Amino acid sequence: MSDPSHETDDTGGDHPAADADHADGDADANADNELPAEVVDEAERLTHLERAAVDDNEATAYADRREELLAEYDFTSRIRKEDDATLVCHPEEWHDDENGVIRTDRINDISRAVEIQLEGTEDPDDWAAVDAHNRDLADRVREAYGDVHGDNADTLADFLGNHYAKPLEYLTGLELSEFRTEYFVRNAWPSEEQRAAIDESIRLTYDAADESVPEYDRPSSASSRS
Repeated sequence: MSDPSHETDDTGGDHPAADADHADGDADANADNELPAEVVDEAERLTHLERAAVDDNEATAYADRREELLAEYDFTSRIRKEDDATLVCHPEEWHDDENGVIRTDRINDISRAVEIQLEGTEDPDDWAAVDAHNRDLADRVREAYGDVHGDNADTLADFLGNHYAKPLEYLTGLELSEFRTEYFVRNAWPSEEQRAAIDESIRLTYDAADESVPEYDRPSSASSRS
């Protein structure tokens, strides 16, 4: 719902020109700082956690936390899925609660909305930054635990960069299952030592990122030897 402070006041005042100048100044400040960068980053983080959650209640909890955070700034959000999934954070006043739609007649400045791409990245600079982050995690695993775990962490970084272009922290359980049951088995050409250590390597890589490992599938014994 819209904050009453956003409603138009037609009552006027003793100094309308001064009031107008003050309002313009407030509007400029809001345009610059309406949704702080740290709030946008946290909304993105919560959305990735929501999408990665395997439990519906957990996913709902993340979504609720995002909405509570945005509501502090009179914003709300939706996930647009026409192409790659995109998180759209926009002023609550644009939303028609009764019909569950965005009312275009309420949009006074489209630049107030913030869009965050959730799947992949098309910017080469963004890809390079993501890859460097994942390689840094692999280097830390190698330095702390040796080459077998380091090679496995590098293989996981290869998968992340080539298939999803996302940081390890945003890999979903389904995507990690794809790595474990398909990519690692069929594309990585691991040694016997790597095969025996891979699940521990995954845990160590997530530890390096200070993240818990999402639930994921392991291959059957027969397929893992093929």
